[in-house]
Amino acid sequence: MQTIKDRADFMVNFSGMEFVFRFFPVFLLVYYAVPRRYREFVFLAGSYVFYAAGELVFLPLLAGLTVLNYLVGKKVKEHEGSYIVYRWQKAKRRRLLVLSLVLDVGVLVLFKALGTFVDNSLLPLGISFYIFKMISYQVDLYKGEIWEQTGFVSAALYFSMFPQVVSGPIMRYNDAGDGSRREYSLEHFEDGLKYFVIGLGMKVLLADRLGILWNDLQMIGFQSISTPLAWLGAAGYSLQLYFDFWGYSLMASGILVMLGYEFIENFHHPYASGSISEFYRRWHMTLGSFFRDYVYIPMGGSRCRGSRQILNLAVVWLLTGIWHGNGLNFILWGAVLGILIILEKMCYGRLLARLPVIRNLYVLVLIPLTWVIFAITDLGKLGIYFGRLFPFIGGAGIAVNSQDIVRYSQNYGGLLLAGALLCVPAVFRFYDRHKKNPVIILLLAVVFWYSVYFMASSAGNPFMYFKF
Repeated sequence: MQTIKDRADFMVNFSGMEFVFRFFPVFLLVYYAVPRRYREFVFLAGSYVFYAAGELVFLPLLAGLTVLNYLVGKKVKEHEGSYIVYRWQKAKRRRLLVLSLVLDVGVLVLFKALGTFVDNSLLPLGISFYIFKMISYQVDLYKGEIWEQTGFVSAALYFSMFPQVVSGPIMRYNDAGDGSRREYSLEHFEDGLKYFVIGLGMKVLLADRLGILWNDLQMIGFQSISTPLAWLGAAGYSLQLYFDFWGYSLMASGILVMLGYEFIENFHHPYASGSISEFYRRWHMTLGSFFRDYVYIPMGGSRCRGSRQILNLAVVWLLTGIWHGNGLNFILWGAVLGILIILEKMCYGRLLARLPVIRNLYVLVLIPLTWVIFAITDLGKLGIYFGRLFPFIGGAGIAVNSQDIVRYSQNYGGLLLAGALLCVPAVFRFYDRHKKNPVIILLLAVVFWYSVYFMASSAGNPFMYFKF
Protein backbone atom coordinates (compact mmCIF):
# COMPACT_ATOMS: atom_id res chain seq x y z
CA MET A 1 0.00 0.00 0.00
CA GLN A 2 1.29 3.46 -0.94
CA THR A 3 2.03 5.78 1.94
CA ILE A 4 1.36 9.52 1.81
CA LYS A 5 5.12 10.08 1.37
CA ASP A 6 5.20 7.61 -1.54
CA ARG A 7 2.30 9.42 -3.19
CA ALA A 8 4.05 12.76 -2.69
CA ASP A 9 7.24 11.45 -4.31
CA PHE A 10 5.14 10.09 -7.17
CA MET A 11 3.51 13.51 -7.54
CA VAL A 12 6.76 15.42 -8.09
CA ASN A 13 8.14 12.75 -10.41
CA PHE A 14 7.42 13.71 -14.03
CA SER A 15 7.38 10.03 -14.95
CA GLY A 16 4.77 9.24 -12.29
CA MET A 17 1.12 8.52 -13.02
CA GLU A 18 0.00 11.13 -10.49
CA PHE A 19 1.80 13.87 -12.38
CA VAL A 20 1.04 12.78 -15.94
CA PHE A 21 -2.67 12.03 -15.48
CA ARG A 22 -3.71 14.21 -12.56
CA PHE A 23 -1.65 17.23 -11.61
CA PHE A 24 -0.43 18.38 -15.02
CA PRO A 25 -3.68 18.01 -17.02
CA VAL A 26 -5.64 19.88 -14.32
CA PHE A 27 -2.95 22.56 -14.13
CA LEU A 28 -2.98 23.00 -17.93
CA LEU A 29 -6.76 23.39 -18.00
CA VAL A 30 -6.68 26.11 -15.34
CA TYR A 31 -3.61 27.81 -16.87
CA TYR A 32 -5.19 28.19 -20.29
CA ALA A 33 -8.71 28.86 -18.98
CA VAL A 34 -7.75 32.08 -17.20
CA PRO A 35 -6.98 35.33 -19.07
CA ARG A 36 -3.38 35.72 -20.13
CA ARG A 37 -2.59 38.40 -17.54
CA TYR A 38 -3.40 35.97 -14.69
CA ARG A 39 -1.38 33.01 -15.92
CA GLU A 40 1.71 33.92 -13.88
CA PHE A 41 -0.42 33.75 -10.71
CA VAL A 42 -1.75 30.33 -11.73
CA PHE A 43 1.77 29.12 -12.54
CA LEU A 44 3.08 30.35 -9.17
CA ALA A 45 0.19 28.75 -7.26
CA GLY A 46 0.64 25.48 -9.17
CA SER A 47 4.37 25.50 -8.43
CA TYR A 48 3.78 25.89 -4.71
CA VAL A 49 1.20 23.09 -4.74
CA PHE A 50 3.69 20.90 -6.62
CA TYR A 51 6.51 21.65 -4.16
CA ALA A 52 4.23 21.17 -1.15
CA ALA A 53 3.23 17.74 -2.48
CA GLY A 54 6.90 16.76 -2.52
CA GLU A 55 8.07 18.37 0.72
CA LEU A 56 5.52 20.53 2.51
CA VAL A 57 7.76 21.02 5.57
CA PHE A 58 10.33 22.97 3.53
CA LEU A 59 7.85 25.13 1.59
CA PRO A 60 8.21 28.00 4.14
CA LEU A 61 11.98 27.96 3.52
CA LEU A 62 11.46 28.42 -0.23
CA ALA A 63 8.84 31.12 0.37
CA GLY A 64 10.98 32.93 2.96
CA LEU A 65 14.10 32.94 0.78
CA THR A 66 11.96 34.17 -2.11
CA VAL A 67 10.70 37.17 -0.13
CA LEU A 68 14.18 38.04 1.19
CA ASN A 69 15.83 37.76 -2.23
CA TYR A 70 13.10 39.81 -3.87
CA LEU A 71 13.37 42.60 -1.27
CA VAL A 72 17.18 42.74 -1.48
CA GLY A 73 17.04 42.63 -5.28
CA LYS A 74 14.49 45.42 -5.32
CA LYS A 75 16.86 47.62 -3.32
CA VAL A 76 19.72 46.77 -5.69
CA LYS A 77 17.56 47.74 -8.67
CA GLU A 78 16.46 50.99 -7.02
CA HIS A 79 20.09 52.11 -6.68
CA GLU A 80 20.93 51.32 -10.29
CA GLY A 81 21.95 54.37 -12.33
CA SER A 82 21.59 54.70 -16.08
CA TYR A 83 25.14 55.94 -16.73
CA ILE A 84 26.57 57.49 -13.57
CA VAL A 85 26.02 55.88 -10.20
CA TYR A 86 27.24 57.85 -7.20
CA ARG A 87 29.95 56.25 -5.11
CA TRP A 88 27.69 55.74 -2.12
CA GLN A 89 25.13 54.01 -4.35
CA LYS A 90 27.79 51.68 -5.71
CA ALA A 91 28.91 50.83 -2.20
CA LYS A 92 25.35 50.20 -1.05
CA ARG A 93 24.60 47.96 -4.04
CA ARG A 94 27.79 46.03 -3.36
CA ARG A 95 26.84 45.56 0.30
CA LEU A 96 23.39 44.37 -0.70
CA LEU A 97 24.89 41.89 -3.16
CA VAL A 98 27.26 40.54 -0.52
CA LEU A 99 24.37 40.28 1.96
CA SER A 100 22.26 38.27 -0.48
CA LEU A 101 25.16 35.97 -1.42
CA VAL A 102 26.05 35.33 2.22
CA LEU A 103 22.40 34.58 2.95
CA ASP A 104 21.87 32.22 -0.01
CA VAL A 105 25.21 30.42 0.13
CA GLY A 106 24.99 30.19 3.91
CA VAL A 107 21.55 28.54 3.78
CA LEU A 108 22.74 26.12 1.08
CA VAL A 109 25.87 25.16 3.05
CA LEU A 110 23.86 24.79 6.27
CA PHE A 111 21.33 22.39 4.80
CA LYS A 112 23.95 20.49 2.81
CA ALA A 113 25.84 19.98 6.10
CA LEU A 114 22.67 18.90 7.94
CA GLY A 115 21.86 16.47 5.15
CA THR A 116 25.39 15.09 5.20
CA PHE A 117 26.22 14.86 8.90
CA VAL A 118 22.81 14.62 10.61
CA ASP A 119 20.07 13.15 8.42
CA ASN A 120 19.57 13.14 4.65
CA SER A 121 15.88 14.00 5.17
CA LEU A 122 17.01 17.46 6.35
CA LEU A 123 18.15 18.34 2.81
CA PRO A 124 15.22 20.24 1.21
CA LEU A 125 13.98 19.15 -2.19
CA GLY A 126 15.70 21.05 -5.00
CA ILE A 127 17.50 23.49 -2.70
CA SER A 128 20.66 23.64 -4.84
CA PHE A 129 18.70 24.52 -7.95
CA TYR A 130 16.47 27.25 -6.56
CA ILE A 131 19.31 28.84 -4.57
CA PHE A 132 21.51 28.87 -7.68
CA LYS A 133 18.67 30.72 -9.40
CA MET A 134 18.56 33.21 -6.53
CA ILE A 135 22.34 33.77 -6.77
CA SER A 136 22.07 34.25 -10.53
CA TYR A 137 19.21 36.73 -10.03
CA GLN A 138 21.14 38.83 -7.52
CA VAL A 139 24.37 38.94 -9.53
CA ASP A 140 22.57 39.76 -12.78
CA LEU A 141 20.64 42.55 -11.05
CA TYR A 142 23.87 43.96 -9.65
CA LYS A 143 25.58 43.84 -13.06
CA GLY A 144 22.59 45.51 -14.73
CA GLU A 145 21.86 42.48 -16.91
CA ILE A 146 18.20 42.28 -15.85
CA TRP A 147 16.69 45.07 -17.86
CA GLU A 148 13.13 45.26 -16.56
CA GLN A 149 11.84 46.18 -13.12
CA THR A 150 11.00 42.82 -11.58
CA GLY A 151 7.67 42.31 -9.87
CA PHE A 152 7.25 40.01 -6.90
CA VAL A 153 5.14 37.43 -8.75
CA SER A 154 7.62 37.25 -11.64
CA ALA A 155 10.59 36.84 -9.28
CA ALA A 156 8.80 34.29 -7.08
CA LEU A 157 7.74 32.30 -10.13
CA TYR A 158 11.27 32.35 -11.52
CA PHE A 159 12.64 30.87 -8.28
CA SER A 160 9.94 28.21 -7.84
CA MET A 161 8.48 27.23 -11.24
CA PHE A 162 7.63 23.55 -10.88
CA PRO A 163 9.27 22.20 -14.06
CA GLN A 164 12.66 23.35 -12.76
CA VAL A 165 12.45 23.60 -8.97
CA VAL A 166 13.44 19.98 -8.33
CA SER A 167 16.37 19.41 -10.74
CA GLY A 168 16.74 22.40 -13.03
CA PRO A 169 17.65 23.33 -15.74
CA ILE A 170 18.97 26.54 -14.16
CA MET A 171 17.19 29.15 -16.26
CA ARG A 172 18.35 32.79 -16.17
CA TYR A 173 15.80 35.43 -15.21
CA ASN A 174 15.90 37.07 -18.63
CA ASP A 175 14.77 33.76 -20.14
CA ALA A 176 11.72 33.79 -17.88
CA GLY A 177 10.81 37.48 -17.78
CA ASP A 178 7.48 39.00 -16.81
CA GLY A 179 5.19 37.06 -19.14
CA SER A 180 5.06 39.58 -21.99
CA ARG A 181 7.24 37.44 -24.28
CA ARG A 182 5.29 34.17 -24.03
CA GLU A 183 4.36 32.43 -27.26
CA TYR A 184 0.96 30.77 -27.06
CA SER A 185 0.21 28.75 -30.16
CA LEU A 186 -0.90 25.24 -31.04
CA GLU A 187 2.40 24.61 -32.86
CA HIS A 188 4.44 25.77 -29.86
CA PHE A 189 2.35 23.59 -27.55
CA GLU A 190 2.81 20.60 -29.86
CA ASP A 191 6.59 21.06 -29.85
CA GLY A 192 6.60 21.08 -26.06
CA LEU A 193 4.46 17.96 -25.91
CA LYS A 194 6.89 16.15 -28.23
CA TYR A 195 9.87 17.14 -26.07
CA PHE A 196 8.00 15.81 -23.03
CA VAL A 197 7.20 12.47 -24.69
CA ILE A 198 10.78 11.98 -25.91
CA GLY A 199 12.10 12.72 -22.42
CA LEU A 200 9.55 10.37 -20.85
CA GLY A 201 10.65 7.58 -23.19
CA MET A 202 14.31 8.18 -22.37
CA LYS A 203 13.58 7.99 -18.67
CA VAL A 204 11.13 5.09 -18.52
CA LEU A 205 12.15 2.91 -21.47
CA LEU A 206 15.92 3.39 -21.34
CA ALA A 207 17.26 4.85 -18.08
CA ASP A 208 15.06 2.86 -15.69
CA ARG A 209 15.66 -0.41 -17.49
CA LEU A 210 19.42 0.14 -17.83
CA GLY A 211 19.41 0.88 -14.12
CA ILE A 212 18.53 -2.77 -13.48
CA LEU A 213 21.91 -3.76 -14.93
CA TRP A 214 23.82 -1.58 -12.47
CA ASN A 215 21.65 -2.81 -9.59
CA ASP A 216 22.39 -6.41 -10.60
CA LEU A 217 26.14 -5.79 -10.50
CA GLN A 218 25.85 -4.31 -7.02
CA MET A 219 23.81 -7.30 -5.84
CA ILE A 220 26.29 -9.80 -7.32
CA GLY A 221 29.26 -8.01 -5.78
CA PHE A 222 31.93 -6.30 -7.85
CA GLN A 223 34.54 -8.89 -6.88
CA SER A 224 32.47 -11.60 -8.62
CA ILE A 225 32.03 -10.05 -12.07
CA SER A 226 34.25 -10.54 -15.11
CA THR A 227 36.27 -7.78 -16.72
CA PRO A 228 34.02 -7.61 -19.83
CA LEU A 229 30.94 -7.31 -17.61
CA ALA A 230 32.62 -4.56 -15.58
CA TRP A 231 33.12 -2.57 -18.79
CA LEU A 232 29.55 -3.31 -19.87
CA GLY A 233 28.34 -2.09 -16.48
CA ALA A 234 30.33 1.15 -16.80
CA ALA A 235 28.84 1.75 -20.25
CA GLY A 236 25.36 0.92 -18.99
CA TYR A 237 25.61 3.28 -16.02
CA SER A 238 26.93 6.05 -18.27
CA LEU A 239 23.90 5.72 -20.54
CA GLN A 240 21.52 5.32 -17.59
CA LEU A 241 22.66 8.59 -16.03
CA TYR A 242 22.61 10.37 -19.39
CA PHE A 243 19.09 9.36 -20.39
CA ASP A 244 17.77 9.83 -16.87
CA PHE A 245 18.95 13.42 -16.67
CA TRP A 246 18.58 14.33 -20.34
CA GLY A 247 15.11 12.79 -20.24
CA TYR A 248 14.26 14.91 -17.18
CA SER A 249 15.62 18.05 -18.86
CA LEU A 250 13.59 17.43 -22.02
CA MET A 251 10.46 16.85 -19.96
CA ALA A 252 11.04 20.00 -17.88
CA SER A 253 11.78 22.14 -20.94
CA GLY A 254 8.88 20.57 -22.83
CA ILE A 255 6.48 21.57 -20.04
CA LEU A 256 7.80 25.13 -20.18
CA VAL A 257 7.38 25.23 -23.98
CA MET A 258 3.77 24.05 -23.54
CA LEU A 259 3.33 26.99 -21.17
CA GLY A 260 4.65 29.50 -23.71
CA TYR A 261 8.34 29.71 -22.76
CA GLU A 262 11.32 29.15 -25.00
CA PHE A 263 13.09 25.79 -24.98
CA ILE A 264 16.06 25.62 -22.58
CA GLU A 265 18.77 23.29 -23.90
CA ASN A 266 20.61 21.43 -21.14
CA PHE A 267 22.38 18.71 -23.15
CA HIS A 268 23.86 18.84 -26.63
CA HIS A 269 25.03 15.35 -27.60
CA PRO A 270 27.94 15.20 -25.14
CA TYR A 271 29.04 11.69 -26.14
CA ALA A 272 29.92 13.04 -29.60
CA SER A 273 32.56 15.30 -27.99
CA GLY A 274 36.26 15.24 -28.82
CA SER A 275 37.59 16.18 -25.38
CA ILE A 276 36.59 16.14 -21.71
CA SER A 277 36.36 19.94 -21.80
CA GLU A 278 33.94 19.79 -24.72
CA PHE A 279 31.96 17.02 -23.03
CA TYR A 280 31.24 19.28 -20.06
CA ARG A 281 30.36 22.20 -22.28
CA ARG A 282 27.65 19.95 -23.70
CA TRP A 283 26.61 18.13 -20.47
CA HIS A 284 24.28 19.85 -17.96
CA MET A 285 24.93 23.07 -19.85
CA THR A 286 23.01 25.36 -17.51
CA LEU A 287 25.01 24.20 -14.47
CA GLY A 288 28.25 24.55 -16.43
CA SER A 289 27.36 28.07 -17.52
CA PHE A 290 26.44 28.93 -13.91
CA PHE A 291 29.88 27.91 -12.61
CA ARG A 292 31.54 29.63 -15.58
CA ASP A 293 29.70 32.96 -15.20
CA TYR A 294 29.49 33.19 -11.42
CA VAL A 295 32.66 31.43 -10.24
CA TYR A 296 35.25 30.87 -12.98
CA ILE A 297 35.09 34.22 -14.81
CA PRO A 298 34.92 36.37 -11.62
CA MET A 299 38.09 34.58 -10.46
CA GLY A 300 39.83 35.58 -13.70
CA GLY A 301 38.82 32.65 -15.90
CA SER A 302 41.12 31.94 -18.81
CA ARG A 303 42.44 35.50 -18.87
CA CYS A 304 44.96 34.49 -16.26
CA ARG A 305 48.10 32.60 -17.08
CA GLY A 306 49.78 29.51 -15.76
CA SER A 307 49.23 28.66 -12.13
CA ARG A 308 46.30 31.07 -11.61
CA GLN A 309 44.29 29.53 -14.43
CA ILE A 310 45.03 26.09 -13.00
CA LEU A 311 43.81 27.31 -9.60
CA ASN A 312 40.60 28.69 -11.14
CA LEU A 313 39.83 25.39 -12.84
CA ALA A 314 40.70 23.43 -9.69
CA VAL A 315 38.31 25.53 -7.58
CA VAL A 316 35.47 25.14 -10.08
CA TRP A 317 35.83 21.37 -10.26
CA LEU A 318 36.24 21.01 -6.51
CA LEU A 319 32.98 22.92 -6.04
CA THR A 320 31.34 20.83 -8.76
CA GLY A 321 32.33 17.64 -6.96
CA ILE A 322 31.11 18.91 -3.58
CA TRP A 323 27.83 20.11 -5.13
CA HIS A 324 27.06 16.68 -6.54
CA GLY A 325 27.32 14.75 -3.31
CA ASN A 326 28.73 14.38 0.19
CA GLY A 327 30.99 11.36 -0.33
CA LEU A 328 34.73 11.40 -0.89
CA ASN A 329 34.09 9.76 -4.26
CA PHE A 330 32.41 12.96 -5.50
CA ILE A 331 35.45 15.03 -4.54
CA LEU A 332 37.65 12.44 -6.25
CA TRP A 333 35.38 12.56 -9.30
CA GLY A 334 35.63 16.36 -9.49
CA ALA A 335 39.41 16.21 -8.95
CA VAL A 336 39.93 13.67 -11.75
CA LEU A 337 37.87 15.73 -14.18
CA GLY A 338 39.65 18.91 -13.13
CA ILE A 339 43.05 17.28 -13.74
CA LEU A 340 41.98 15.98 -17.16
CA ILE A 341 40.65 19.37 -18.22
CA ILE A 342 43.78 21.16 -16.95
CA LEU A 343 45.96 18.70 -18.89
CA GLU A 344 43.91 19.30 -22.03
CA LYS A 345 44.26 23.06 -21.68
CA MET A 346 47.93 23.07 -20.76
CA CYS A 347 49.39 20.02 -22.51
CA TYR A 348 47.77 17.89 -25.17
CA GLY A 349 44.51 19.64 -26.08
CA ARG A 350 45.72 21.01 -29.42
CA LEU A 351 47.19 17.65 -30.42
CA LEU A 352 43.94 15.92 -29.49
CA ALA A 353 41.94 18.30 -31.68
CA ARG A 354 43.90 17.12 -34.73
CA LEU A 355 43.04 13.44 -34.18
CA PRO A 356 39.36 13.04 -35.22
CA VAL A 357 38.73 9.38 -34.36
CA ILE A 358 41.17 9.05 -31.47
CA ARG A 359 39.74 12.09 -29.68
CA ASN A 360 36.24 10.55 -29.73
CA LEU A 361 37.55 7.21 -28.46
CA TYR A 362 39.44 9.11 -25.75
CA VAL A 363 36.13 10.54 -24.49
CA LEU A 364 34.20 7.28 -24.85
CA VAL A 365 36.78 5.44 -22.73
CA LEU A 366 37.52 8.04 -20.05
CA ILE A 367 34.01 9.35 -19.37
CA PRO A 368 32.56 5.93 -18.32
CA LEU A 369 35.55 5.48 -16.01
CA THR A 370 34.80 8.81 -14.33
CA TRP A 371 31.13 7.84 -14.00
CA VAL A 372 32.21 4.71 -12.12
CA ILE A 373 33.91 7.01 -9.58
CA PHE A 374 30.71 9.07 -9.45
CA ALA A 375 28.49 6.01 -8.92
CA ILE A 376 30.36 4.08 -6.19
CA THR A 377 30.41 5.96 -2.90
CA ASP A 378 32.39 3.29 -1.01
CA LEU A 379 36.07 3.80 -1.87
CA GLY A 380 36.88 0.18 -1.04
CA LYS A 381 34.27 -1.07 -3.51
CA LEU A 382 35.47 1.52 -6.00
CA GLY A 383 38.94 0.02 -5.82
CA ILE A 384 37.50 -3.45 -6.38
CA TYR A 385 35.57 -2.28 -9.43
CA PHE A 386 38.66 -0.71 -10.98
CA GLY A 387 40.45 -3.95 -10.23
CA ARG A 388 37.85 -5.71 -12.35
CA LEU A 389 38.15 -3.10 -15.12
CA PHE A 390 41.95 -3.45 -15.19
CA PRO A 391 42.61 -6.94 -13.78
CA PHE A 392 46.30 -7.11 -14.69
CA ILE A 393 47.02 -3.75 -13.05
CA GLY A 394 44.82 -4.45 -10.04
CA GLY A 395 45.98 -8.02 -9.64
CA ALA A 396 42.40 -9.30 -9.51
CA GLY A 397 42.74 -11.80 -12.33
CA ILE A 398 40.39 -12.15 -15.31
CA ALA A 399 38.80 -15.60 -14.89
CA VAL A 400 35.88 -14.72 -12.61
CA ASN A 401 32.46 -15.81 -13.95
CA SER A 402 33.86 -15.43 -17.44
CA GLN A 403 30.53 -16.32 -19.08
CA ASP A 404 28.45 -13.66 -17.29
CA ILE A 405 29.04 -11.21 -20.14
CA VAL A 406 27.10 -13.49 -22.51
CA ARG A 407 23.94 -13.49 -20.42
CA TYR A 408 24.01 -9.77 -19.66
CA SER A 409 24.77 -8.88 -23.28
CA GLN A 410 21.72 -10.87 -24.34
CA ASN A 411 19.53 -9.17 -21.72
CA TYR A 412 20.74 -5.60 -22.20
CA GLY A 413 22.34 -5.54 -25.65
CA GLY A 414 19.23 -4.08 -27.31
CA LEU A 415 18.94 -1.29 -24.72
CA LEU A 416 22.64 -0.45 -24.99
CA LEU A 417 22.40 -0.35 -28.79
CA ALA A 418 19.34 1.91 -28.66
CA GLY A 419 21.13 4.18 -26.19
CA ALA A 420 24.25 4.31 -28.37
CA LEU A 421 22.15 5.28 -31.42
CA LEU A 422 20.49 8.10 -29.48
CA CYS A 423 23.95 9.48 -28.66
CA VAL A 424 24.51 10.13 -32.39
CA PRO A 425 23.63 13.75 -33.34
CA ALA A 426 22.44 12.70 -36.81
CA VAL A 427 19.48 10.86 -35.25
CA PHE A 428 18.11 14.09 -33.79
CA ARG A 429 18.89 16.09 -36.92
CA PHE A 430 16.71 13.56 -38.76
CA TYR A 431 13.98 14.02 -36.16
CA ASP A 432 14.09 17.82 -36.48
CA ARG A 433 13.64 17.57 -40.25
CA HIS A 434 10.74 15.11 -40.04
CA LYS A 435 9.04 15.84 -36.71
CA LYS A 436 5.78 16.83 -38.43
CA ASN A 437 5.68 13.60 -40.40
CA PRO A 438 2.64 11.48 -39.40
CA VAL A 439 4.87 8.42 -39.01
CA ILE A 440 7.04 10.25 -36.46
CA ILE A 441 3.94 11.46 -34.61
CA LEU A 442 2.57 7.93 -34.53
CA LEU A 443 5.91 6.64 -33.25
CA LEU A 444 5.87 9.24 -30.44
CA ALA A 445 2.34 8.14 -29.52
CA VAL A 446 3.60 4.55 -29.25
CA VAL A 447 6.52 5.72 -27.09
CA PHE A 448 4.12 7.56 -24.79
CA TRP A 449 1.69 4.68 -24.24
CA TYR A 450 4.48 2.12 -23.96
CA SER A 451 6.04 4.36 -21.30
CA VAL A 452 2.69 4.57 -19.51
CA TYR A 453 2.51 0.78 -19.51
CA PHE A 454 5.88 0.58 -17.76
CA MET A 455 4.96 3.42 -15.39
CA ALA A 456 1.78 1.61 -14.37
CA SER A 457 3.64 -1.62 -13.67
CA SER A 458 6.55 -0.08 -11.72
CA ALA A 459 7.04 1.99 -8.59
CA GLY A 460 7.77 5.21 -10.48
CA ASN A 461 11.53 5.50 -10.02
CA PRO A 462 12.55 9.07 -9.12
CA PHE A 463 15.08 10.91 -11.23
CA MET A 464 18.70 10.40 -10.21
CA TYR A 465 19.35 14.15 -9.85
CA PHE A 466 16.54 14.69 -7.31
CA LYS A 467 19.09 14.23 -4.50
CA PHE A 468 21.17 17.24 -5.54
